[in-house]
Amino acid sequence: MHDDRNLVEARLKRVLDERVRPAVYPESVPLGVAVWHAPDEPVPVAEGLAAEPEPIAVGARWGAPWGTSWFRVTGTVPAEWAGRTVEAVLDLGFDENMPGFQCEGLVYRPDGTPVKGLNPRNQWVRIGAPVAGGEEVRLHIEAASNPVILDYHPFRPTRLGDKETAGSDPQYTLARMDLAVLDETVWQLVIDLEVLGELMAELPVDAPRRWEILRAVDASLDAIDLQDVNGTAGRARERLTGVLAAPAVPSAHRISAVGHAHIDSAWLWPLRETVRKVARTTSNMTALLEDEPEFVFAMSQAQQWAWVRDHRPEVWARVKKAVAEGRFVPAGGMWVESDTNMPGSEAMARQFVHGKRFFLDEFGIENDEAWLPDTFGFAAGLPQIIKAAGSKYLLTQKISWSRTNHFPHHTFRWEGIDGTRIFTHFPPVDTYNCAMKGSEIAHAARNFRDKGVARHSLAPTGWGDGGGGTTREMVAKAARLRDLEGSATVTWETPQAFFEQAVAENPEPPVWVGELYLELHRATLTSQARTKQGNRRSEHLLREAELWAATAAVRTGFRYPHEELDRLWKTVLLHQFHDILPGSSIAWVHREARATYARVAAELTGIIEAAQRALAGEGDTPLVFNAAPHPRAGVPAGGARPGSTEGRTELGARPDGGHVLDNGLLRVEVDERGLVVSVYDRAADRETVAPGAAANLLQLHPDFPNMWDAWDVDQFYLNSVTDLTDADEVAPGEDGASLRIVRSFGSSRVTQVLTVVPGERRLELDTEVDWHETEKFLKLAFPLDVHAERYASETQFGHFHRPTHTNTSWEAAKFEACNHRFVHLEEPGWGVALVNDSTYGHDVTRTVRGDGGTTTTVRVSLLRAPRFPDPETDQGVHRFRHALVPGAGIGDAVREGWRINQPERRLPGAGEVAPLVSVDRDAVVITAVKLADDGSGDVVVRFHEAHGGRVRAALTASFPVAEVTATDLLERPLPEGEAPPRADGNRVAVTLRPFQLMTLRLRRA
Repeated sequence: MHDDRNLVEARLKRVLDERVRPAVYPESVPLGVAVWHAPDEPVPVAEGLAAEPEPIAVGARWGAPWGTSWFRVTGTVPAEWAGRTVEAVLDLGFDENMPGFQCEGLVYRPDGTPVKGLNPRNQWVRIGAPVAGGEEVRLHIEAASNPVILDYHPFRPTRLGDKETAGSDPQYTLARMDLAVLDETVWQLVIDLEVLGELMAELPVDAPRRWEILRAVDASLDAIDLQDVNGTAGRARERLTGVLAAPAVPSAHRISAVGHAHIDSAWLWPLRETVRKVARTTSNMTALLEDEPEFVFAMSQAQQWAWVRDHRPEVWARVKKAVAEGRFVPAGGMWVESDTNMPGSEAMARQFVHGKRFFLDEFGIENDEAWLPDTFGFAAGLPQIIKAAGSKYLLTQKISWSRTNHFPHHTFRWEGIDGTRIFTHFPPVDTYNCAMKGSEIAHAARNFRDKGVARHSLAPTGWGDGGGGTTREMVAKAARLRDLEGSATVTWETPQAFFEQAVAENPEPPVWVGELYLELHRATLTSQARTKQGNRRSEHLLREAELWAATAAVRTGFRYPHEELDRLWKTVLLHQFHDILPGSSIAWVHREARATYARVAAELTGIIEAAQRALAGEGDTPLVFNAAPHPRAGVPAGGARPGSTEGRTELGARPDGGHVLDNGLLRVEVDERGLVVSVYDRAADRETVAPGAAANLLQLHPDFPNMWDAWDVDQFYLNSVTDLTDADEVAPGEDGASLRIVRSFGSSRVTQVLTVVPGERRLELDTEVDWHETEKFLKLAFPLDVHAERYASETQFGHFHRPTHTNTSWEAAKFEACNHRFVHLEEPGWGVALVNDSTYGHDVTRTVRGDGGTTTTVRVSLLRAPRFPDPETDQGVHRFRHALVPGAGIGDAVREGWRINQPERRLPGAGEVAPLVSVDRDAVVITAVKLADDGSGDVVVRFHEAHGGRVRAALTASFPVAEVTATDLLERPLPEGEAPPRADGNRVAVTLRPFQLMTLRLRRA
């Protein structure tokens, strides 16, 4: 029996490869081909169609890296083909093993109407079914010669990742340009044999169904005349009718197939190329929807929909028609499939605001699901953001990539930091590019971890990243798997339909509390530091621009810049895409990102300065504007007052060598190496730095992961470290009250300025790195004399605790983690905060000293130097700001994190500027003050409880309030049944749960 099985499987493979598949197109004639190469960037469609091409032959090389070539193909359908199905077969030089990562094309008719995309697994264009014979064929192909960057393992540094360094050598060889007869019977036979062969391979060796299929396949192959496949294909199909008609057992796993094309908004191609990838894919999918009445396609990322609307109106018309029919489905309700670890609170909220609003405005469709199959882990604050946006569900896939622990559920309720639970599905098919292979369908059924309580999962089906989406072959396979014995059943459904059925089937699934940590791609928290700094600074500039513009609009009639802020928010949200902000894109993407962030900063600074000038009025009084959500130095949060400076810092000599910085609150000792050996908190009579250790210690590790250079840092990097203790210079700074430290190592140089701020328990560290290392990882270490089994790191709308120990494999796997503005450790009554202005990656470890005490070391991740996909990653000058805050409670950590990120601004004016709104509890942090997006002039205030406890607070407006409404993130009233807030004059009393997020809309009287 074993030999029979192997013989049939080997026979099937050879007959399919060498006889049946080649017979799909039994007759062909060549097309005439001419080409015009666009001189630089892509040109408008009309220009490409009008260009005069020159003849080119199959076999010729074409396509400089990142170039665009317009091919014109012409021919005549032979008269003798009348009554048959005819297609153009257009192979630009595809490698079928890499759909989405090479050349692509979009086919147009001469009038500019898009037909469909060309991709490695989708090379055909239907001419007629049937043809009359004699038809003249004329098609135009807008072909992109995108270079192959991802050649899988081993990754090699390449200059192809930027147009400025890629050169001009042709990348592709024109392979086939033919008119061909499509034998639909043979094509159907291929699908029959593939489905049955793949199913047979997945069934147990001794399963009767396996042997039933084997005998039927063997009989089908016997029926094929290998010298006349086309004449005998029908007979071969008849031998398979019985086994294809056998229905699935009632207990079979059920799969909701969702047509899908995961298109990274930038990655191994620039943003401009994604615009075209989306156009090609949507052209493909609208064409497939017309041909396949049961097929359903879903596309996420409102930004990509907007690109089609704005850049390809002829494709947009077809998309809108398909949406109206309910078969081309907007999914996800986010502006892009963003990273969720690093975006700040408001930015994460605005991903949903702008994404959901786009689909509502364009189609009247409300998304119930967040759709994030490829994001690199999920922050613990996300569930309440999803709920606050009016959504109910989350779909993800990437957790299947974790390398250490297998996630225990596929359908579960995910609980966030405030207690919100979101129904979440993690498809057991373990891919977001399902091709309807038997191995994928069988894996989904076997792998499903919720057997016994549920039997329903989702499969995102189609090639992504320019691979063209779902193919007609996938649809044909799904049709055979709808109800087939031995297989899970497959039905095309929308995401909403799947989730409604999944909830009905399993209304009380297990609960997972806390972050969904991906045990892979940890280095994305550090790679491309300039991109991360651009994001962080843009987020705070946006908050500040809204705050001062709203305040000035209410007080002075200043024009609130609705359109400008909307555009700038969308620009920043786009760059939070999960391969841009994480630093895993090609050099071109990050070069453009740096320029974009500079433009965003300049425009937002202009808005801020104009609004502040309107508020300050005429006068010479030096005013300090404080945009942070907490008062500082006598200046109220969200207001301005004349500034003052209290206290001083003295710089003296350290008896053992080095220097001492002392402001009466902190006494900081820096040795002759420029290392901080003591940070003494006078009020608490307590030392911060662990005995015998030194803080402000730069450490350099080798960094050569096994794979995914820009993405990964593997734990073995910890096996080797170099402490950078040699100093070129340790001397007083220019102000005479700070220290300047200079170090050289390798080809790099670090300059630090250490300052103890007058009147504050805060040691500030300003670090400038001129970085020219390769495959190295730079850390900044702070060994602290704190015994803590857990620590807090800020996330969206709150903070999240992680253990400092590695009791289990789950904890050990988190050797690199994400924080926003602060990390905080504490013993009862005393703690330490480390705050930052632009870093995210960090690690925290604990050791027991010889004296029995515990040292807890916090290390900040500063820079990496991977060579793929950008061989010059992070080369050059960087500046980071950190502050060590001894004696800090969690509230101090929150306040100091805001302080370092939202610096004060100074300008002359007439006098005090009162806050537009204020709150009377430090635990309540206002993250947004703005005017309502609908132009009504209402003031919208968003805030949350930030300390992790319950709080009652009063929100006070500086204007008469006619009505207050609690809203969702889209500024719509919350559903009835929740207790509405009430205004007492201009005062609103609120009660918040730990980390609860609230949005209030204040209508002015």
